[in-house]
Amino acid sequence: MCCEVNRRFLLLYASQKGQAKAIAEEICQQAKERGFNADIHCISESDKYNLISQKDPVVIVTSTTGDGEPPDTAVKFVKEINDKTLPLNHFSHLRYGLLGLGDSEYTFFCNGGKLLDKRFQELGAQRFYETGLADDAVGLELVVDPWITGLWAALNREFVSRREDLHRSDKTASSIDCKIEQLKLEDPAAKNSGSSENGGKVDPVPPSQDSQPSLSQSVPPLSQSALNIPALPPEYLEVELQESVSQESSPMEVILPLGSESPPFQVPVLRAVQLTRADAVKTTLLLELDISETTFSYQPGDAFNVICPNSASEVDELLRLLGLSEKKEHSVCLKVKPGTKKKGADVPRHIPEKSSVNFILTWCLEIRTVPKKAFLRSLAEYAADFGAKRRLQELCSKQGASDYNTFVRDARVCLLDLLRAFPACKPPFSLLIEHLPKLQARPYSAASSSLFHPGKTRFVFNVLQFPSHLGERRRGVCTGWLAGQVAPLLQKTMEDQKSSRPKISISSRLINTFHLPDDPSVPFVMVGPGTGIAPFMGFLQHREKLQEDHKEWTFGETWLFFGCRSKDKDYLFQDELLHFVEHGTLTHLKVSFSRDPPAAPKYVQDHLRLYSKDVTRILLEQRGYLYVCGDAKNMAKEVNDTLADILISERGDDKLGALKTLATLRDEKRYLQDIWA
Repeated sequence: MCCEVNRRFLLLYASQKGQAKAIAEEICQQAKERGFNADIHCISESDKYNLISQKDPVVIVTSTTGDGEPPDTAVKFVKEINDKTLPLNHFSHLRYGLLGLGDSEYTFFCNGGKLLDKRFQELGAQRFYETGLADDAVGLELVVDPWITGLWAALNREFVSRREDLHRSDKTASSIDCKIEQLKLEDPAAKNSGSSENGGKVDPVPPSQDSQPSLSQSVPPLSQSALNIPALPPEYLEVELQESVSQESSPMEVILPLGSESPPFQVPVLRAVQLTRADAVKTTLLLELDISETTFSYQPGDAFNVICPNSASEVDELLRLLGLSEKKEHSVCLKVKPGTKKKGADVPRHIPEKSSVNFILTWCLEIRTVPKKAFLRSLAEYAADFGAKRRLQELCSKQGASDYNTFVRDARVCLLDLLRAFPACKPPFSLLIEHLPKLQARPYSAASSSLFHPGKTRFVFNVLQFPSHLGERRRGVCTGWLAGQVAPLLQKTMEDQKSSRPKISISSRLINTFHLPDDPSVPFVMVGPGTGIAPFMGFLQHREKLQEDHKEWTFGETWLFFGCRSKDKDYLFQDELLHFVEHGTLTHLKVSFSRDPPAAPKYVQDHLRLYSKDVTRILLEQRGYLYVCGDAKNMAKEVNDTLADILISERGDDKLGALKTLATLRDEKRYLQDIWA
């Protein structure tokens, strides 16, 4: 008899938009093929696992959201392990490996994973495998794929080590025929290495006459290469369409954001105003909502969720391409497929019972998401044309990684684009439900104060427009829908607007930290170009009301660095800002116009440099606050670099010292960001 060690490991995921969950499920599937037993759970399901008594290795996959925060599903878990009363050996029995997902366009790259990793180390846990940090800005798969590949060798070593420990501790080891050669772990997946169903190689095809690669067409050497493709994800759902719809679900029931502190509220739009001139580069709208009949509440600086549907025209085209136009109002009955190989298979909770096909595509699934390689692998099985099947296999293969990045990820291709490009591909509706993530509510910063606008809230947004991979113009899922909803209001006078008020659904967000200092005498600096000015309008409205109501209080100075392209075209809230200056609410207003001559100072960071002494004084001498809101990709990074340069020039710090000072400001919650990509 040979000494045995259970090849089980606990697999936890913390997901915001479904990325971490999908990767964890891929790990779970591969684990089964390699003879491991992955016990997979969302990290929020604390009733289904217990880290205190956990003896097996732990693998964690976590994303990052907001300003470097853990995803909503991990908030409770993080709060529990951050309990300062926990002993330093609290997790000393744990051996773990962690994969963090993030986006380097944000300042706090992979901070959700880094926070968990750091805290596990502080509580005595030890890594059996090096932490991986994957960057969505360049492609998660560049780190994810090799990290998963290396995970199996690390788990093998871990279990071999555990077997050896058991062997040494067994007093009767001499009577047991258990040799070290028998401890080497065989990879069952290797037995099927030639099978495309289990992953493996696909033979090359003859060279194409077309010399230009595209989404639907490859060229040599890829078209002539043998392919290593991933294992086919096991299908796990059965769909039955029934002709009559008993009762349509409500969008508010379906899209309640995970971890939301309050239920969604359907509220009327009181006003819609276009803040930019018609010839501006971007169209910026302000919406004012009536929340007087709800219990919805907010502070200046808070963000809230707007619940939106997918584009009706895109849903209609999907229905046509899937051959479901005639059945769009049929109700969908979902159940787990008997005998499925998917571990822990369950009907998705974001799909209500008896919903129609049309409702599910409109309100439940993120149809604009960039398809993951696992989805492409599954779609290949439903391509009736050999060329389409081969190309889909190429795009999900190891050899086709560059094509995937170029023609799928970077081009922001969605399912609709794939079905257009591969008309011979006819996937079943169940496959969409299995692979498309839940449609997420979109967050927007409140641009008002409830003191200034009681019973109301405002928010501001640019109507996002971008080209598809074929060059056709697309609007953002939420901003495009909102613009369509309020289009009639934009054409009417204030009196006319009262007669036809559309309603939208909103809900509170779980985490909001972008708040004014508790002490009104503390000075603060605000940096917010473009629509990044939104939360600062709430700050200034709130401050003005406090000054009116508490004339005996002392108020600190306030600085706003705002930027836009042109004074005449997109200077948002110009009249209101000048009013705040005239009334002393806003002490200093510095505006940069990047497209108007003269061009200096061109950007907000240029203005910050001009007032470097004041910025340093406020932050370091007076212990003031700095708020940055807006674009993460360029502005937030450049502002951060500018702040470091300011500290170097004003204090004589070196680069490392300046960065440490900024890190301290963040730790003290005096350098706060509300940024987006």
